[in-house]
Amino acid sequence: MGIMDGKQGIIFGVSNKFGIANAIAEQIHKEGGELAFTYANEAMEKRVRPIAESMDTRMCTECDVTKDEDVKKVFEEYKNKYEKLDFVIHAVAFANKEDLTGDFYTTSREGWDLAMHVSAYSLLTLTKYSKPLLEANGGGSILALTYLGSTKAVANYNIMGVAKAALESSMRFIAADLGKYNIRCNCLSAGPVKTMAAKGIGGFDRMLKANVLKAPLKRTPSLEDVGKGGLYLVSDLSSGVTGEVHFVDCGAHSVFASVDEMAQISFDKEPAAV
Repeated sequence: MGIMDGKQGIIFGVSNKFGIANAIAEQIHKEGGELAFTYANEAMEKRVRPIAESMDTRMCTECDVTKDEDVKKVFEEYKNKYEKLDFVIHAVAFANKEDLTGDFYTTSREGWDLAMHVSAYSLLTLTKYSKPLLEANGGGSILALTYLGSTKAVANYNIMGVAKAALESSMRFIAADLGKYNIRCNCLSAGPVKTMAAKGIGGFDRMLKANVLKAPLKRTPSLEDVGKGGLYLVSDLSSGVTGEVHFVDCGAHSVFASVDEMAQISFDKEPAAV
């Protein structure tokens, strides 16, 4: 028996089989959980649908998380196809590529609004429309994905760092609001992992190398590591955990190293774990 046997939920944000969201979905499926999937647009459907079908989904549907009517429709469809809702996973984030390089203070108002709406406010939207189903189930878990750039000025993370800070703060307020319904809300903060999304961050290879040198475990986390962290947060193993940012970064967040110190490190020798 798997620890997710009998559990049902929905994941927003799987975009390809090499991403963090998919790694979490794989772990849930492996442990017996059922998943519904959404995709952002028709172009993404060809990537997401094969993943969803490989996990025997009953539902794979389009959803623009910036539109209330889309999110509402998704949960209405979910209610018709599944018996209950145990968990919701928010793995949605977006920023214009030009806002992930250069000086942060030059971020456009339009770029700011877009990143904040897609990456942070959407958690409120998902919570609003999932809450009745989670409450009817006697409680459940809401999980959002974040990164250390929410609290540290990480080079080229820029507006996404501000959006993740807003996401984490929102998570705490949601946890406070919904705790009385036995609904938990947490964030999973993964260390740098080679994904397609990460390619949009300038200097990402340097972030990987720095994590290896800084982390107590002397490596970067694997997708499997991160997937297991997500599994923990949506399963009953974390039944007493809410309002938390759970790090899966091999301990790098717990060790101090200044920007200047990291800049002085020689990367002539490629760390084997990257």
